[in-house]
Amino acid sequence: MLSAFNIAWYLCLKLAISMKKIELLAPAKNLETGIAAINYGADAVYIGAPKFGARSAAGNTLEDIGKLIQYAHKYWAKVFITMNTILYDHELNEAEKLIHKLYEMGADALIVQDMGILEMDLPPIELHASTQTHNYDLERIQFLEKVGFKRIILARELSLEEIKNIRKHTTVELEYFVHGALCVSLSGQCYFSHAIGGRSANRGECSQACRMKYDLVDDEGKVIAKDKHLLSLKDLNLSDHLREIIDAGVCSLKIEGRLKDSSYLKNITSYYRQSLDKIFNKKREYEKASSGTIKPGFKPDPDVTFNRGYTSYFFTGRIPEIANFHTPKSMGKEIGKIREVKKDHIVVDSKFKLHNGDGLCFFNKNKLLKGFQVNGVQGNKIFPNDMSMLQRGVSLFRNNDHEFAKLLKKDNSIRKIGVEFYLDIFDDCVNLTAIDEDEISANIQIQEVFESAKNEELALSNIKKQLQKSGDSIFQINNIEINFDKVPFIQAKKLNDLRRQCLEQLTEIRIEAAKQEENRPLIAHPQYPAKELSYMGNVVNCKAEEFYHKCGVEKIEKGFELQKNHAGKTIMTTKHCLRHEFGMCQKITKTEKKKNQALFLVDNKNRYKLEFNCQRCEMKIIFG
Repeated sequence: MLSAFNIAWYLCLKLAISMKKIELLAPAKNLETGIAAINYGADAVYIGAPKFGARSAAGNTLEDIGKLIQYAHKYWAKVFITMNTILYDHELNEAEKLIHKLYEMGADALIVQDMGILEMDLPPIELHASTQTHNYDLERIQFLEKVGFKRIILARELSLEEIKNIRKHTTVELEYFVHGALCVSLSGQCYFSHAIGGRSANRGECSQACRMKYDLVDDEGKVIAKDKHLLSLKDLNLSDHLREIIDAGVCSLKIEGRLKDSSYLKNITSYYRQSLDKIFNKKREYEKASSGTIKPGFKPDPDVTFNRGYTSYFFTGRIPEIANFHTPKSMGKEIGKIREVKKDHIVVDSKFKLHNGDGLCFFNKNKLLKGFQVNGVQGNKIFPNDMSMLQRGVSLFRNNDHEFAKLLKKDNSIRKIGVEFYLDIFDDCVNLTAIDEDEISANIQIQEVFESAKNEELALSNIKKQLQKSGDSIFQINNIEINFDKVPFIQAKKLNDLRRQCLEQLTEIRIEAAKQEENRPLIAHPQYPAKELSYMGNVVNCKAEEFYHKCGVEKIEKGFELQKNHAGKTIMTTKHCLRHEFGMCQKITKTEKKKNQALFLVDNKNRYKLEFNCQRCEMKIIFG
């Protein structure tokens, strides 16, 4: 338990702090990646529960989630649990029991999509409205705020000005994606995967139909684009806009990637940690939301880990080429061009050093992405394992930096919390106090008579030497002060035990201080903006129906997953407009032919009609 001294310190600090805490939120596929994210600078992580998360392949045991919570809380970092799928009736009781278990383990918040959860007997756990709740329109966000959500996870499609307007008209916490893969559909509004294969994105089973190839044809059968990845977006990178996002009122900056490995998390998390810390050093009204400092043994670079090319999406308004029609695969970093093609090697113009084992890729004359491995390097001569299709003048990309990958894998930096030791030695009492960077303290006393040191200078040096050691703990000893009436000789083992016990106590006190105050969500039922709810409301259970009826909705259509006939239904709504991408935007081109021209996506099995809402700058894909 917290001592009275620590509680007083902690409460005083909470009252005194006027700076706004900004949270860097990273994904966790599992316990290993969650710890990596925290070690490399995340203020919070989000991780899938054993079931009911929007990445069905990223479920975790309760035991592992408990370990992650315990580890995170040492740094006052938080752990949010994703239970953001829609639930069927037979799953409601299991989900409710699971929520209680997660709360008892100390989970800091629950990320949800299904409004049926709000009608459960919930523990006092913080609730966040998943981006799957379609947090795009101000009216919808205001509704969710009135319902009682502590935080709203904003849609990725929102621009800076739209975020500012939302902040102006709400007080709820706002979370926004800043990096990672982009869903081409408005979140929670994609039924493509379920329509073609029975795998619901709203159930965490998306088959990523958006990454497949399609033809774009008009109503006359003219092929505008053939065998292209027409719906495959580039990855999001808003690292150049972090200060604007923070100033707009966003408190949590989110990295996507709950299927990514530890190396990815190390690189991307530390990159954004360093970027934010630079901002905080200049703008003192902001500070990080957790404790500790990380010093990775590498220079973070988001270009060298998995990416499909980067885009700022709609943050600054509509921009060209937000998609990569040629490939959904990782391209990596552009490193130069082929100057010459020889019999067994190529000569490359590049300012980057290449290594044996690197993976390079290029687009061939048919615009298909091809790759090869580097078997040898001699200056600017590269010896590939495959010389086919290599041509002079072709741009090369490195999608596997072999040396950087090795560096990431072996780097096991541990985030450190600064501590000062105060050692008092008087009479037969030895008292060691540790005070950390958050002013949390721990104290260990021993009663023992020590002999006077024959060499006082050496004895003091040895005492400091032993106390300075923090090993693989989460602490870094920044300063040691010693007060004494005479310099004693204290054995190294005794000092090590004293230091260890003090730091263990400090860790326990920090974990205790990290516990959330119990604050039961006050679920309200404000008037919903409409009297009818279509299948896009994603209502598939009786409790969700109950919730919306209490909010004044009179007619509720069954969710898409409960319907058998999907013909004529919208299976995707997106801000990614193919008319705009191919120069046929009605706001730019005014010709009558193009104005009346119907467009279709075609794959090997189906033909999908495209509809355009130019007023909202949206494109819809119609099934059947």
